[in-house]
Amino acid sequence: MRPVTTGLHRLCLDRWKSLRGARLGLLANQASLGQDLIHAKTALSRRLPGALKALFGPQHGYGGEEQDNMQETPHAIDRELQIPVFSLYSETRRPLPHMLEMIDVLIVDLQDVGTRVYTFPATLRGCIEAAAEAGVKVLVLDRPNPLGGEVVEGNLLHPRWHSFVGPFTLPMRHGLTMGEMALMFSRELRIDCDLEVVAMEGWRRAMLWQDTGLRWLMPSPNMPLPETALVYPGQVIWEGTNVSEGRGTCRPFEIFGAPFLDPQILLAALEPEAHRGIHLQSYTFRPTFNKWAGRICRGFMFHVKDPGAFRPYRTTLCLLRAVIRTHPEAFSWRPPPYEYESDRRPIDLILGDPSIREALESGVSVMELESGWKQDLKTYMERRRPYLLYE
Repeated sequence: MRPVTTGLHRLCLDRWKSLRGARLGLLANQASLGQDLIHAKTALSRRLPGALKALFGPQHGYGGEEQDNMQETPHAIDRELQIPVFSLYSETRRPLPHMLEMIDVLIVDLQDVGTRVYTFPATLRGCIEAAAEAGVKVLVLDRPNPLGGEVVEGNLLHPRWHSFVGPFTLPMRHGLTMGEMALMFSRELRIDCDLEVVAMEGWRRAMLWQDTGLRWLMPSPNMPLPETALVYPGQVIWEGTNVSEGRGTCRPFEIFGAPFLDPQILLAALEPEAHRGIHLQSYTFRPTFNKWAGRICRGFMFHVKDPGAFRPYRTTLCLLRAVIRTHPEAFSWRPPPYEYESDRRPIDLILGDPSIREALESGVSVMELESGWKQDLKTYMERRRPYLLYE
């Protein structure tokens, strides 16, 4: 099978020539590698010596070194090129004017994971807005959505609940690539930016990651495998609770639990639809950091048996509802702060609408919740159509 050709690969073949004479900035991290496993920084420097004037890093750092949320990355100097490395997860989450004064084009090459709360879309939006104000062009090098582009899932983010983990009115599993999101942000938010997307070749919306022929490159430390990305739209919900999402283990998000959980009681309380496409293996683990570090936790490991039938947001919401019902005294919501929000509950930021939490607390079934946002998803599918780059 011929691998999908990424935006970076296409740029390096011949489109780089259009950048001659321009001063370049590059937003990237450790996963911004070409199909030859050469980093975007190196590939650009070889073709356009001296053109790179600044590097930018998203959450977890330009090198992907920071493990957890809310661990800021300092600015630095790139040892090889002797140019600044600006952190967009520090005192600022978007480029400041002085960072853009030295460039004419900001190249964005980030591997997203297809989930609204992953912070790269928020960083992308901030870059487009800042670049528009500074008169800097944005060039997005597109990469696959590892969850594909056909299935969307979950409630739409309520406009009042925009945050760094909710940059736009998207469902949890949005079915867009970074290039498509850039086009949507620019037009829907009326951002007057000189924006160009270098599209992929060979990617189709029905493709999951294993269909692309590309090597998985960890976009963040707790996203080690494409299987992690597949469960993430649901399993990230545990970040808003006192249940471990598996940080501090070798399989974060695929594993979850807490010392107080009883897996058998949970299984008995689950709605039947929670099991579609997945096997929940009773699992015991001891996290090395984050929640319950050093404590024995009981919970489950996800084994996705049928990705086409599996709906991660539904499954985890069913599990969350069961935990609330069966462990009311031990379970709790995580208090702020969370991703630079000090007043609003993390779970409400993650779910994008506090009414979802309130419904779960009152015992409303997940299938009833899904029926309530079905029409919103249909509207969203129509609204995103003009921005789709791939059949």
